[in-house]
Amino acid sequence: MTNALLAGALVLVALVAAWILGRRGPDAPTQGRWTVPAQVDRRDFAHPGRPWLVAAFTSATCDSCADITVKVAALDSDAVAVDVVEVGVDKARHDRYGIDAVPTVLVTDGEGVVIASFVGPVDTAELWSTLAEVRDGTGGAAGDPTA
Repeated sequence: MTNALLAGALVLVALVAAWILGRRGPDAPTQGRWTVPAQVDRRDFAHPGRPWLVAAFTSATCDSCADITVKVAALDSDAVAVDVVEVGVDKARHDRYGIDAVPTVLVTDGEGVVIASFVGPVDTAELWSTLAEVRDGTGGAAGDPTA
């Protein structure tokens, strides 16, 4: 009889413990929150008179930053200023705009309002499509975004 009571008590404790743990549920996944400015001062970047800016915040120690540097360089034109801000060379601009993850790419208008941004690697098609969309103002990418 004592063994049955002891077994019953252990089962009851196990059920209560399972119920408490089940109510708790899984922890929410941790998501990185990276700072992206809403606006920049165009005078802080190359060619402030051009109607569009693509600014890439990078680091020499970041593998995907070298790829981003090549991708954004191809966008440079009379209408699009491209500025690569490497943290080892210009930490002040990283700090000024609160950039805490690289690569970070900003697409801004002539006033410096950030229209689009990417944190982390971005493929060429997505970058070009985004620039084309913001430049034509229709939400549909068409043609060469640097024209």
